[in-house]
Formats: sequence, structure tokens, C-alpha cells
Amino acid sequence: MAKDNSNFEIPAEMRAFAEKSVAQAKLAFDSFISAAQQAVNTAETHASTARVGVKEAGDLAMTFAERNIASSFDFAQRLLQAKDPQEVAALHAEYVKSQVTTLTEQAKELSKQAAKIAGQATPH
Repeated sequence: MAKDNSNFEIPAEMRAFAEKSVAQAKLAFDSFISAAQQAVNTAETHASTARVGVKEAGDLAMTFAERNIASSFDFAQRLLQAKDPQEVAALHAEYVKSQVTTLTEQAKELSKQAAKIAGQATPH
């Protein structure tokens, strides 16, 4: 004996409540998706900015390395042309003093670049 369900009706209040619940759930889901997309976009922006900063720091370090190597070759060339031990000692002292100054300035520049990268990577 099968029952006839053709007369089955959902009460109007229950239907209204269900429709309202579905609408609220959709609104909440849409808000969640929007927030997730914004978070992804923000993360991509920060990652891209950091990547650029790291590349700049790498380029700066390579420039410094090239300068330092060129300076070392120049020093070696000047040593080969020295006429006596006193001139060698004077050239060496001048080279060391110059390198200390140069390396100090380079360290300051690299520190500034690192601080810039850290500041860009920090969410605002």
C-alpha cells in the first residue's frame, strides 16, 4: 500500500525560514570567498615586492663584489710595481684603510636594502 505524497506541502513559515537561511549562508560564503581572494592578492603583492627587493639586494651585492675584486687586482698590480719594502708597506696600509672604508659603506648600503625589504614584506 503506497501512500500518496502529492498533497505534501511545506508550511509557509518553514519555507520562508529555509529560504532566508539559504540566502544568509550564500551571503556568508560570498563574503568568505571575497576575503580569501583579497588575502591571496595581498600575499601575492607582498611576495612580488619582496622578490624585487631581494633581486635589488643581490644586484647590489654583485656590484660590490665586482668593485672589490677590481680593487684587489689594482692593488696587486701596484704591488708588482713597488720599488722597495717601504713602498709595499705603504701600499698595503693604503689598501687596507681603503678596503675598511669601502666595506663599511657597502655594509651600510646592504643593511639599508635589507631594512627596505623587511619593511616591504611587513603587512601594512
